[in-house]
Amino acid sequence: MVKKLGKLNIGKKLRNAKISVRVYLDNAATTPTDERVIKAMAPYFGKIYANPSALHAEGVAARAALSAAREKVARILQVRKEEIIFTSGGTESDNLAIQGVIRAARADGNKRPHIVTTAFEHSAVLETCKALEKEGVATTYIKPEKNGIVRPSDIKKAITKNTVLVSVMYAQSEIGTIQPIKEIARSIKEFKSARATTYNSFEPEGSQSQNGLQPTTYPLFHTDAAQAVNYLDICPNHLGVDLMTLAGSKIYGPKGSGILFVKHGTPILPVFYGGDQEGGLRPGTEPVYLAVGLAEALSIAAGMREKESKKLIGLRDYFITKLLSLSPRISLNGDVKWRVPNNVNICINGIDNEFFVIELDAKGIACATRSACKTNDEEGSHVILSLGKSKKEAKESIRFSLGRFTTKKEIDYTIGVIKNLLTTNN
Repeated sequence: MVKKLGKLNIGKKLRNAKISVRVYLDNAATTPTDERVIKAMAPYFGKIYANPSALHAEGVAARAALSAAREKVARILQVRKEEIIFTSGGTESDNLAIQGVIRAARADGNKRPHIVTTAFEHSAVLETCKALEKEGVATTYIKPEKNGIVRPSDIKKAITKNTVLVSVMYAQSEIGTIQPIKEIARSIKEFKSARATTYNSFEPEGSQSQNGLQPTTYPLFHTDAAQAVNYLDICPNHLGVDLMTLAGSKIYGPKGSGILFVKHGTPILPVFYGGDQEGGLRPGTEPVYLAVGLAEALSIAAGMREKESKKLIGLRDYFITKLLSLSPRISLNGDVKWRVPNNVNICINGIDNEFFVIELDAKGIACATRSACKTNDEEGSHVILSLGKSKKEAKESIRFSLGRFTTKKEIDYTIGVIKNLLTTNN
């Protein structure tokens, strides 16, 4: 979103100009809340405010609204409403998916559970896996190719007889590359089919089933689809996933809202305890206003997906072309084609990305060096490093993420500012 740009002479040096413009190009971190979402939420702050678990009329009204929101989400995702778990956001959904599956596997007797994930997952996945490693859970981290895409064959090779979960992000949050989720799901299915043929003589290492789950139940497949919702097919049954993470803050919905899709029959246990809300997986009084807002945001995103994608692909490709033509110092991180429509991640040789982002901010442009959830790593972005690039390049990379309200005028303004900064900083 932007305040009045007015008539700008992009060719002039801008460092001494009085800047009243704000260009927001950090939509991958969080999006502004859509006014339609705010309107949908409004009644649930004051008029319909009761606890949905209460038996009185006010509670019944709140419960009806919560149920309607769940049904709305389920219709969009083409799943059962019982498979929708409302959470506080993507981080909680990732934690519940990973820790919940591990707990269920251990309860079933698997003493040495194994996870397969990638080296450039969101920190909500990576840090959860690292924490579980301290508890004896083995984790394999698959590196992507140089173009930022993981090969399904590498995932399949990493699966062992103790693997209980594969977790691969649908759209990479920093470089925007789209991962081959359907192909990975197919590889997992092939592994399960091969395992089924030897089931009678199969027994996982260190495992003795207590709950009657067959080894062919595993591995389960989880994807963090938070960055994909606005642009890609997110129907879990189309993708072939058992668990899927969504976040309201990425789709012009309310912050502090999220969803975990849990396919019917998926073995999963809660990670904290209290009431039996959300199928017993997410105890605590449900914030009805957040559920209503998230459902509305998801509905709007689904309705605008094709139109919005087409618009942003045009802006993205224009932006990339102009940037690469500015200087040989600029290169693109991630695949040119297989990336979400709103992502432009570049490396500018010779800059300090944090200082450059501050300079851009002074000129009215908001962007990022990396994921907003991981900003204290002195070595630079783990995502850029996972592509085989150097620590120097990791500290020279910047992410611009376009959004629903981004305009060509804003892109032209940004290009002009970058050109000026590169000229003055030589």
